[in-house]
Amino acid sequence: MLKRLPKYLLLFLFTCCIKNVALAQAVADSLSAKQTTVYANIERDFYKKIGPQSRLYNGLQYDPAANIKGNAYYKDIDTWNKGSVFYDGYLYTNVNMMYDIYYDEVVILLYNNFMRISLISEKIDYFNLYDRHFIRVKKDPFNSNSLKTGFYDELYKGKIKVLAEKSKNLQNSTDNFGNIITYYSPSKDYYLFKDDKYYTVNSQGAFLDVLKDHKKELKQFIKSNNINFKSDPERAMAAIAAYYDHLTD
Repeated sequence: MLKRLPKYLLLFLFTCCIKNVALAQAVADSLSAKQTTVYANIERDFYKKIGPQSRLYNGLQYDPAANIKGNAYYKDIDTWNKGSVFYDGYLYTNVNMMYDIYYDEVVILLYNNFMRISLISEKIDYFNLYDRHFIRVKKDPFNSNSLKTGFYDELYKGKIKVLAEKSKNLQNSTDNFGNIITYYSPSKDYYLFKDDKYYTVNSQGAFLDVLKDHKKELKQFIKSNNINFKSDPERAMAAIAAYYDHLTD
């Protein structure tokens, strides 16, 4: 079974090399004036560098799972990309990010350009990455139709809404020598939100069934615009949803 190392960072690296402020104050009398100045300068320079981002650098130490074929990331993108995230009440832009869709976690690069941390999901309202907009949905315990808590790719938002859930699971296979190989297997599910209810819509037929009050017009729209649901379902659903909203204005 995979194990993580979920220890909270006591945020910043300078605490590894100097005492905290309270302790520094307690021993200040025993330090020379020069030593006290050095400590004060270190602290000042530290907060000058990362002060505006201090809320962002608050999460769990992130360690990718080992000995698994492939990777856990969205579209297998295992390099840093610039994105933005609304985190703990603030919007942060130009952040080095990756999206782990196995753990469903947003991973960022710490300001030292070395350590990775996963942000606390409960503090994320939304994030933008890979030219996509991801929102966090919270499961309603009193509504059996509610989606499970997690991040969803918002494909379209109007009077109706289309969401995509991207995830990876672990699967096992056996190689020619009888060794068990564990690998990541991606999956997608699509949801249409209409009249305060979510519908699973993993096919064009299921999608149009939810919008049956204008099904005839939507079929004509699909034909006239050469929309291919199978080859690009996300673009198709966004276009059809937008046209449906136009029809119901």
